[in-house]
Amino acid sequence: MTEKFVEWLRDACKGYEVKPYAIYHKVPHEGASWPLVANDADELAALLQKRGHFSALPKESAALANVLEVSIVGYLLDKLKDLPGAVGTRGGERAYPDLEVSGDAFGGGIFAVDVKVARRATNGKQTHSRISLYTGNTFFKYPKMKWPGTFRPFGDYTAHISLLVIYTLDTNSLSRVTDLEVIVQESWKVASKQRSSTTREYLGAVLDLKALREGRGEFSTRDEFYKYWRAYGFKVGRAVANQLAKLTAEQAA
Repeated sequence: MTEKFVEWLRDACKGYEVKPYAIYHKVPHEGASWPLVANDADELAALLQKRGHFSALPKESAALANVLEVSIVGYLLDKLKDLPGAVGTRGGERAYPDLEVSGDAFGGGIFAVDVKVARRATNGKQTHSRISLYTGNTFFKYPKMKWPGTFRPFGDYTAHISLLVIYTLDTNSLSRVTDLEVIVQESWKVASKQRSSTTREYLGAVLDLKALREGRGEFSTRDEFYKYWRAYGFKVGRAVANQLAKLTAEQAA
């Protein structure tokens, strides 16, 4: 069931191209005339840029990642609409997952697809920084509870899939993105034993791109992965502790 879905997702992503091209400005340079006539998309883009309608997408990693995430999830939702027996639902901002997929097309399972966008390191062999797979002290640690910002408890999913969007930053390009690569793996298969942040409670993926492509993380089995990270001593702040107490009380009622 999971293998069938992962293979469909990989195949679907082969056709993805970066759709966001630039930020559009409605008002052109002074003196620009209308109507604007172009024979194809490339000519139209060139004319719009010449007239001052475009500025580049943000090059800051988090901002650019949000743009690419919205784009690829929209692309996959369109693909799912054309697939009989498949249902796709987009997640919210700062929510898990970015895309939920279910339906008879994949054997009736429910799959969580989380999009992770990462820039290549200058050596071309690693991600620039470690990808964050999960927040370790909330829905991941307590998989039977429905946390705010989730569709359902973590443990209700058939599988958790990481859709990794890897790019090279091109500061001279309007879209900022070149050499796009999409990697699809079960999340545990690309996990490391390292946190992805020293200040936030995130568990991280391996850095090596070849290992990401091959699903060769630092854990041999799914059970080993969950045992290690659910026992990890993540900090629990007051807000998380209060939410946990509330969910525990609701579950006991």
